[in-house]
Amino acid sequence: MSDNSTTETGCTLCDLPVEGSDIVDDGDPFCCIGCRDVYNMLGDVDDIEAEDVRRSRDESESNREVPPDHEATFLEVDGMHCATCEAFIESTATAVEGVSDVNSSYVTDTVRIDHDPDRLSEADLRDTISGLGYSAYSRDDVFSRRRANNWEMGRVAVGVLMGMSVMLQYLVIIYPTYFGGLFYGERVTEFFEATLASPLATPFYVVIAALTTIILAVTGKPILQGAYVSIRTRSPNMDLLVAIAAVSAYLYSTLSIVLGGAHIYYDVTVAIIVIVTVGNYYESSIKQQATDRLSDLTAIQVNEARRVGGNGEYEDIAVEELEVDDHVLVRSGERIPIDGEVVDGDAAVDEAVVTGESLPVRKRIGDTVVGGSMVTNGAVTIHVGEDATNSLDRIAELVWDLQSGSHGIQKLADKLATIFVPVVLVLAVIVTGVYLLLGNGASALLVGLTVLIVSCPCALGLATPLAVAAGIRDALERSIVVFDDTVFERIRDADTIVFDKTGTLTTGEMTVIDTTLEAALLEKAALLEERSSHPVGRAIAAEQPVPDGGTAESASDTSSIDDRVESFDSHRTGVTGIVDGDEIIVGHPDLFRDHGWEVPAVVAERIDGSRETGRVPVAVGRDGTTEGVVVVGDELRANWDETLTAISDNEREVIVLTGDDARAAESFREHRVVDEVFAGVPPEGKAATVEQFNETGRTVMIGDGTNDAPALAAADLGIALGGGTAMAADAADVALVDDDLSSVETIFDLAQATNRRVKGNIGWAFCYNAIAIPLAVLGLLNPLFAALAMGASSLLVVTNSTRALLPEDAH
Repeated sequence: MSDNSTTETGCTLCDLPVEGSDIVDDGDPFCCIGCRDVYNMLGDVDDIEAEDVRRSRDESESNREVPPDHEATFLEVDGMHCATCEAFIESTATAVEGVSDVNSSYVTDTVRIDHDPDRLSEADLRDTISGLGYSAYSRDDVFSRRRANNWEMGRVAVGVLMGMSVMLQYLVIIYPTYFGGLFYGERVTEFFEATLASPLATPFYVVIAALTTIILAVTGKPILQGAYVSIRTRSPNMDLLVAIAAVSAYLYSTLSIVLGGAHIYYDVTVAIIVIVTVGNYYESSIKQQATDRLSDLTAIQVNEARRVGGNGEYEDIAVEELEVDDHVLVRSGERIPIDGEVVDGDAAVDEAVVTGESLPVRKRIGDTVVGGSMVTNGAVTIHVGEDATNSLDRIAELVWDLQSGSHGIQKLADKLATIFVPVVLVLAVIVTGVYLLLGNGASALLVGLTVLIVSCPCALGLATPLAVAAGIRDALERSIVVFDDTVFERIRDADTIVFDKTGTLTTGEMTVIDTTLEAALLEKAALLEERSSHPVGRAIAAEQPVPDGGTAESASDTSSIDDRVESFDSHRTGVTGIVDGDEIIVGHPDLFRDHGWEVPAVVAERIDGSRETGRVPVAVGRDGTTEGVVVVGDELRANWDETLTAISDNEREVIVLTGDDARAAESFREHRVVDEVFAGVPPEGKAATVEQFNETGRTVMIGDGTNDAPALAAADLGIALGGGTAMAADAADVALVDDDLSSVETIFDLAQATNRRVKGNIGWAFCYNAIAIPLAVLGLLNPLFAALAMGASSLLVVTNSTRALLPEDAH
């Protein structure tokens, strides 16, 4: 059972206020039936204790003792690319006076800092994080984001252009010194050796050293920073291994110039830095191309409100200017700007974007409404209370909070590096020491350097980013946008797959599912509903035939409709009018009774039966007689059954989680692969439920709406359908642009293929190391040949990564 402090302040599951709710189970209050059912049912899923439902949320907050005068600030941070970055930022920023807690996530590039606003402003926090070598800025700072992208591109340009200058001098002057005897004869070799040994060569060496220094400092900055962070956190990673080889070659060459030696290996430093940087940039550019595909998503925001003045006049003002006790008018087709209570009017309100409820809800005087929902029919005046907020804003803050706490996984290459780095360093030191003990001091450092260079993981460093880039590329070709480079590593080990219902397993649009009406009467009902703005009415109106075989919604000429509909009246429970001389009523049975029309028992039974399945039955009558029913509902998506079946196996659980009414989700309970169905769950409840599943294994959440955003962010991996909202896409790791549910199966297939490609690349890299390191230890390789071997292995990995991961006709 939850502690008393929790149960007194909010819902036992999600912490939402419980005022006005009388739902109590075993002493625990709940905000809604959905949260109660989730809390109780999770006790039977995989032996999860019901008392632990909120453990993951409480566990993260138990160590987060936020003083009452502190507030949370969210920053976007560029430059985090591994789990060690997260640990470094958190440990360093927490030590700043005035900061009580820090959570960071390289997966979402988000950092949350709890701090005293009187001692530390947001600008101070940005400077603190940026002072660690990262780029921190506000999440809505488009200019800083663009500047960070330009810096990344600039670093690559510097590396490529200056690297070409360095390599050109090597090709023209230095390499002929090493290989002249093979191609030009001994005299040519002697000439180049004499030239490089003369004092006249000093400016030449200085120029190469200067260019290499710039490449190492500018282009290699992220790699050097990653290496520094790994040392500070005592977690060796790929950056450390790359940096050791690059810096070792640089220091050896610089020392050689100072001591008057003729052998310099700046080309090794340049090749290592440029190859790895270009590989990482290629991966990020592919991800950016994928992100650009989401430009057509619509961000659901309410920026203005229509305030009602004391004299009855209206004034359009910014939402943030609303004050307590203001009245706001919202008309049909408009979004409600703020949470409040209806004080005037009667309207149907679509809350799907916030709650997930697929059917519009009727709101009368005294009812509460949530900001972000849409008035679909009618108009209401809303009273602004003392603590009124926008539900979309609350959801957005919850998403940011969850994202900042979503720590990334340690990538496979970094896991290998934790073992490989110490082994290589120890081996290089031992080899150098052995050569010194044998009295071969002249070549001891050179052999040690060669060991470090051949161990340099250019191929290993490219293995993951290029394979992931191939996965992102192939996904993009199938209209699947992958935001995070760890997606393919996380999704393949999924233990629980959670599906939202409305808009995910269903289309999210109201359509006519069934009818008992004859075609002529259905046509007349559709003509009448053509004048209605209610979603149910629009669904019926779409059934109206037109000459070109389309529907009333696609008809451009409405003159015939105007001629046939002689009168029209809209009521709270339906519509009435005269069509082709017949009096027609379409709506709730109460509307028929109000007009004195009898509702036959067979029609009433059909209406009750339809309601049991979560659909909306609409009675239709003509000239005093109720003749039949039109059943309207949210239609299932194509291939939904195949998708659920394809991704399920004996090792995975499939869960349906929805904010919709339990009756609307009843059909999924009997599906052969669905293990549990949780209905009537609010957004915060969805997030709490997903967090609990995270405790039992890796969880994938698939949803579409803003109401799903907290759950998408809370899941180990979130997949958003592209036809949903921008907030859902921002919270997710993957977005399906074409709204094709079967693409979910493709993601799993790509994950498996990408994993195979990563392991294949790493296998090639280690094969190279297995051959090259022993040769280097025996002194049979010098740094130049080591660099050539390194380049050959990198080319092999690049070539392997360019191949398609899946057949072109796959899904």
